Amino acid sequence: MAYLQYGKNILRRGSNERLHHPLFYAAQGVRYRKLEVILTTTIDKLGKAGETVKVAPGYFRNHLMPKLLAVPNIDKFAHLIRDQRKIYQPKEVEEVKVVTKTEENSMKECQAAANRLANAKLSIRRFIVEGKGTEVRDPVTKEEILAEIARQLQVHIEPENLQLPTPLSALGEYKVPLRLPKSIPKPAGNEWILNVKIRKG
Repeated sequence: MAYLQYGKNILRRGSNERLHHPLFYAAQGVRYRKLEVILTTTIDKLGKAGETVKVAPGYFRNHLMPKLLAVPNIDKFAHLIRDQRKIYQPKEVEEVKVVTKTEENSMKECQAAANRLANAKLSIRRFIVEGKGTEVRDPVTKEEILAEIARQLQVHIEPENLQLPTPLSALGEYKVPLRLPKSIPKPAGNEWILNVKIRKG
């Protein structure tokens, strides 16, 4: 009795015994076929908005189309995308002019920073030692004052600009002298002073 053997083994046999079915050859290459689509938004590693790219049909059907990230490349959609890009495309970005820092600009910035330091009062909280009045547990060092100036006043100064020979070890208000460049005029003939207040934490 003659019979035909179907299954994966039929493909491994000799060419004279192979099953020649037209549907078998028609299905070859289906999964390698690409679909042309127009991207509506920029997608990494695929393309920019408005570009025509080739993708797998399943990727388009399952990912791009439900999220409206792409549309099929036909005249209707191509015309629609072109019109929308004309309406919604942002205008060309103007060239940014790089302003070089001149000495005059830097002097104005230094003057403004010095005025901010002189008019502000830096507040630092500390725990006191019990039974010793206003003595604090951890003295306030120069590095901590510099960090607080940067945090509270948004001004960056170098350690040599602050004159603090010994750490502040008690509650109260202090006037810490500042050593700023000579090109910055002193306030009404006085020295530059930073007001520091150490409060009970």
